[in-house]
Amino acid sequence: MKNKFLKNIFLVTIISVFLAACSDDSDVEEQTSGETGTEGESAQEISFATSSDAVGLSPIDTNDSVSAYMLEQLYDTLFIHNPETMEIEPHLVESYEAVDDTTWEFKLLEGVEFHDGTPLNAEAVKYTFEQLLDEERAAPRASLLEPVESIEAADEYTVVINTEEPYGPLLAALSHVNASIVSPEADEAGDIMTEPVGSGPFKFESWASGDNIVLTKNENYFKGAPALDTVTMHVIPEYASAVGMLETGQVDFLPNIPSEHIPRIEEMDGVELDLTSGTGINYLTFNMEKEPFNDPEFRKAVSHAIDRDEYVDQLNGAGIQNNSIIGPEVFGYDEAAQDFGYDYDLEESHRIIEENNFDETPITLLVANEGHFVLMSEIVQAQLMEAGFDVSIEMMEWGAFLEQAANGNFEMAFVSWANSTADGSELFYPNLHSDNIGSTNRARYNNEEFDALVEQSRTTIDQEERLELLHETNEYATNDAVWIPMHHANVSVAYHESVNDLIISPNTSFFLYEVSIEE
Repeated sequence: MKNKFLKNIFLVTIISVFLAACSDDSDVEEQTSGETGTEGESAQEISFATSSDAVGLSPIDTNDSVSAYMLEQLYDTLFIHNPETMEIEPHLVESYEAVDDTTWEFKLLEGVEFHDGTPLNAEAVKYTFEQLLDEERAAPRASLLEPVESIEAADEYTVVINTEEPYGPLLAALSHVNASIVSPEADEAGDIMTEPVGSGPFKFESWASGDNIVLTKNENYFKGAPALDTVTMHVIPEYASAVGMLETGQVDFLPNIPSEHIPRIEEMDGVELDLTSGTGINYLTFNMEKEPFNDPEFRKAVSHAIDRDEYVDQLNGAGIQNNSIIGPEVFGYDEAAQDFGYDYDLEESHRIIEENNFDETPITLLVANEGHFVLMSEIVQAQLMEAGFDVSIEMMEWGAFLEQAANGNFEMAFVSWANSTADGSELFYPNLHSDNIGSTNRARYNNEEFDALVEQSRTTIDQEERLELLHETNEYATNDAVWIPMHHANVSVAYHESVNDLIISPNTSFFLYEVSIEE
């Protein structure tokens, strides 16, 4: 077993947004990548396992990591992040320019078709983005295009995007999987949540809810047909069972591996384990609409009480500790940010608690029952109680957790954010700007000074200026202890040595277009 770190790839993490699902792995057949195809050739088939099912297969209507695994194979975006450099590169775009600070023109590649044979043209892009912004449709990631005033189809293959004010992260937003282009005809005629039609290298074949999703090769993909004939995602709620399936060859790879399973995988023969720095963050947050959680002194006492090094030491390489809210591989990070916030200092925590009688307030930690969250809650509960807090844990499945957190039905909670855009503004705006209270701003943080800083970081296309503004914004949020960063995630993937060219990007994306199985 080799444990190799991909040094060419930037940070990645998954902020896993999994909905719990029920399934039994007993019906999963043995690995079939060597079976004979209809032409007498060996079929190229790959399979992987997740602990939850997809929420849906529409990029407009979803915002979870498991759905994204499939969306990235089914659809295309105007831009992509290079998985090795994290630079933003054109994908469906032949050329582009910022005509002025609020006008962007994009020339699309010609001849690209959706799986239903309709053209991917300017009208399709306009339709997709207008649906993403449609208030009635209530797209979960509408914030990606929140500054957009209008989208025009100037001609068949020219798209013009007009923003209300300069929008610095626009290209990053257009690389996000939830900005993937959908077939207007398919979206208007049916439900692309269950019958998706994109232009990607793979086409939708079937979905057995709570069991598996199957995709097949798109022979007419604009970059050429992929090597793989079939892609299957198996839903295996018990992760230990999924690890066993990897060991016996029933699945070819596993993404987003919980830390407690890493040692077992490290011992497997014929299996590679890659751990790579990622863009995701796992953090402890507070409900700012409740007392004393809206008191900065309370949040400082909590911060000083948590020994995050002790926690990170138990992740088996799945994450790193850093006080900064913006992670080291996210646009806007400055090394000086490591000194922001509040280090572990039990004596100082005791002092603040005693001066403010914070020990008289019972605390409930809201926790999702999967991934790193369980480990976080157990360690943090013990540390907070040692400091003098009265702490209990309320644990629930992922879907219920997300609903309760979005509705503000909590006091303190553990949350994660994958930060797929790898941009600091698109970390702060969805999660902490007051515009998004009731949705992705689970902390319900409402601070006019902070909002203004976030807006400044978004409303300039001068990237050097944005770096300075994001550093200032990061300092403000970290020192206000709006979040306590528990760890910045490393992206993990384990795969059989027969799998070639499988790379998971630092923002947790993986594209199977170039992947093949060695016979």
